[in-house]
Amino acid sequence: MQSFLDQLILGNPVRSYLILAVVLLVVFAIKRFLSKGIANLGFNLVKHWSPQIERQELAHLLLRPLEYFLVLVAFMLTIDHFRFPPVLNVAVYNGYTLRNLTNTLLQIAFCICILWILLRLIDFVSLILEKQADLTEDTTDNQFIIFFRDFFKALISIFGLVVLIRILFGSELVNKLIAGLGIGAAALALAAKESIENLIGSFIIFFDKPFRVGDSVKVDSYQGTVEKIGLRSTRIRTLEKTFVTVPNKKMVDSILDNLTLRTQQRVAMKLELPTDTPSDTLLQILKDIQGLLNSNRNVLPGFTVNLHDFNKDTYLVQIIYNTYIIEGLQYAALREAVNLGIIRVLEQHGVKLPSTSYEIQQVPDKGK
Repeated sequence: MQSFLDQLILGNPVRSYLILAVVLLVVFAIKRFLSKGIANLGFNLVKHWSPQIERQELAHLLLRPLEYFLVLVAFMLTIDHFRFPPVLNVAVYNGYTLRNLTNTLLQIAFCICILWILLRLIDFVSLILEKQADLTEDTTDNQFIIFFRDFFKALISIFGLVVLIRILFGSELVNKLIAGLGIGAAALALAAKESIENLIGSFIIFFDKPFRVGDSVKVDSYQGTVEKIGLRSTRIRTLEKTFVTVPNKKMVDSILDNLTLRTQQRVAMKLELPTDTPSDTLLQILKDIQGLLNSNRNVLPGFTVNLHDFNKDTYLVQIIYNTYIIEGLQYAALREAVNLGIIRVLEQHGVKLPSTSYEIQQVPDKGK
C-alpha cells in the first residue's frame, strides 16, 4: 500500500492526488456551511446598524461568491504542494509555458472572486443604508446611496481591470499606462469630455439638489417624473409614459422647472361676452363670479375678476385666481367646479357666449 501511494504520476506521488481529491470533496461538502457561517458572522457585526435588514438578504448576496472563493482557495493551497510535470511544461507562445498559463489562470480566477465579493459587499452596504433611508420622508438619502453605490462599483471595476492587466501583461505595461496617463491626460480628457461633464453634472445635482427622485420636472420639451439619477444621465418617465434619458450636463445647464416644488397653481381665463349685454348685467356678472370664487375655499384670496378689454364684437372679462392644490386630479376638479359655476352665472342672467357665424355668399353665374 505504501509503495502504491509513493508511485509517481506526472512527477507527483499518488498520495498528493488523493489529498487533493479529499480536500476538494470536503470543501465541496461543507462550502455551503462555511459560507453561511461567514455570512452570519458578518450579519451579526452589522445587524445593530439596521435592525430592518434580514439575514436572508445578506446570504443571497454573499453565499455564491463565498462558495467559489473557498473552493478556489482550497484548490490553490493544495496544488501549491504539487510539482508541475516537466513533460507538460511545453512552450505555448513566445517562451510562455503551460505552467505560466495555469498560474495566470489561477490568479485571474482568484482576482475575479475577490472583485465579485467586493461588489456584493458594496451592494449589501447600500442595502443597509437604503433600509435606514426608507425610515425618513426625505428621498435625498436614497439618491446619494444609489449614486455612490454605482460610483464605488465603477472604481472597484476599474481597479480590478488594472489588476487583470498586470496579471496578463506584467507590471511594466501597467507602469507604462500610468505614465502614459500623464502624457496623454489632455487627449484623454478631450475624448472623455462629455462623460466628465456628465459626471460633474451628477455631483452638482446631488449637492445643489435642484430636483430629487420622484419630483415632477420640465426640461426643454420633456415633462415627467424623475425615476433615477445616475452617474451619466437622469431617467424621466414622461406624461406619455415613455422613458427619456437626459444627460446630467443638460439637466444642469438647461432651464429646469421643478413642478413639485411649486407652492401654488395659477389659473388665468379670458371670458368673451357679447356686446349686447347691458352694462348693469355685466357688472352683476362680475360680482357674481367674484362671489363664486370667494365662496370656494380652495381659491386663495387676491383673485382678479374685471372687464379687461372690449372691441366691436365682445367684452373681454379677465379671471385670475391661485390655489394651493397641486395634484392633477384635484386641480382638474377645482377648475371644473369653477367653470360650471361661471356657466350657471351666465345662465341666470340670460347671457350666451358669442358663437362664430359664417356667411355663405352665392356668386352669380355670369353665363346666365
